[in-house]
Amino acid sequence: MPIPARGTRIVRQEAGGSRWEVAIRAPPAHLAPYIRDIMGYTEQTPISSRRRELPGPMVVVILEIGPPIRVRGASGRAERFPGGFVAGVDDGPTVCEHDGFQSGVQLNLTPVGARLFFGLPMSELTRRVVPFGDVVARTHADLVERLHDARTWDARFDLVERMLDERVAAPSDRARVVSWAVRRIEAAGGDVDMRRLARELGYSRKHVIDLFHDQVGVPPKLLARIVRFDALMRHLRVGGAGTWAELAQRFGYYDQAHLVREVRQFTGMTPTEARGTLIDFASFQDAEVNSVQDASDAPL
Repeated sequence: MPIPARGTRIVRQEAGGSRWEVAIRAPPAHLAPYIRDIMGYTEQTPISSRRRELPGPMVVVILEIGPPIRVRGASGRAERFPGGFVAGVDDGPTVCEHDGFQSGVQLNLTPVGARLFFGLPMSELTRRVVPFGDVVARTHADLVERLHDARTWDARFDLVERMLDERVAAPSDRARVVSWAVRRIEAAGGDVDMRRLARELGYSRKHVIDLFHDQVGVPPKLLARIVRFDALMRHLRVGGAGTWAELAQRFGYYDQAHLVREVRQFTGMTPTEARGTLIDFASFQDAEVNSVQDASDAPL
């Protein structure tokens, strides 16, 4: 039986010889603890395009129904992953490039959702980009082919949601505990005392760190830093104001120098460079997309 459509929004735009189509549908409520959002996209540009993807508290799954894009991680080596890839939680930028056309479905999973879906410790994906086919269950190995054959974004979203339903139906006690802790960190914007968090969970700090390595891929302190950075980038992406000193105080950094160090690590740029290259995607698709347009957006 088909899953009822829940108001999929499709936005199209043309500018400077480029065309975009973005489809967005909110996930069902019962999947909210495991999936942040799902988006379909098609992009055509007159020249090659390069985007710098910034770290966020999520595991990104790209299911390609167009030509495979090039992905450059910390090594700087360009790799292609026909059919799509999975990017674990990272604390550095990843550069994605295409030669003028890309199309696919982007699934942003919570780390615990990714742990349930792929059935492997998230530490195995930390700071890595791996082929989707290498980590997905055999029963779903044909997903990309089925997405390609589907005729509408709703049909594609239905396929992905059914797959998630099958994989995350019975979360373990460990998953529930860490899900609560992650929500606690995100609700506080990353400003959480880790000793207090461990006491609230009723575990030792070492055990909490072990749980996070398994369910998230990084320890809670690093996740909190990524959450704080993500909140800052979301503020800037929509044109949020403030001097660096004011933003440091607002988002829980010790001081401006602390903010500068964190942004340099997570973006590979100065805060001023990062602020200058952020695209306000909200005006285009009324959604938050964790990427920036590289300043070197010239033919590759």
